[in-house]
Amino acid sequence: MPFLRFDVIEGWSNVELQKLLDVTHEVLVETLHVPARDRYQVVHQHPRSCVVALDTGLGIERTDKLVMLQLTSRPRERAMKLEFYRLLADRLSSACGIAPNDLVINFVINADEDWSFGMGRAQFITGELH
Repeated sequence: MPFLRFDVIEGWSNVELQKLLDVTHEVLVETLHVPARDRYQVVHQHPRSCVVALDTGLGIERTDKLVMLQLTSRPRERAMKLEFYRLLADRLSSACGIAPNDLVINFVINADEDWSFGMGRAQFITGELH
């Protein structure tokens, strides 16, 4: 159950945001092999003055279409993550016009006991989810 938090600069339309979420979910299902209904996404829009994303010395230029994606998940194989990065950059570029230089992704890994999907239970621990 990945939980995705998207931080973007204000100015996106609802249609653009929905496309961003849909494409990202499709890539997530394809690369990390999560169930199609395993979808938890939140978008936060910020004023331009509240977003700083420098290039870490890589010479990467950013625009106001910057997408900073934090993905909280159970552990995933390195190859799956690398394929997620590559495919998401490709698909967001072709489907949404988001340049690969405007995509920053961060995985935050946690354990099964760190998830509760409701009802006051940790469903990975209780066996309700696998």
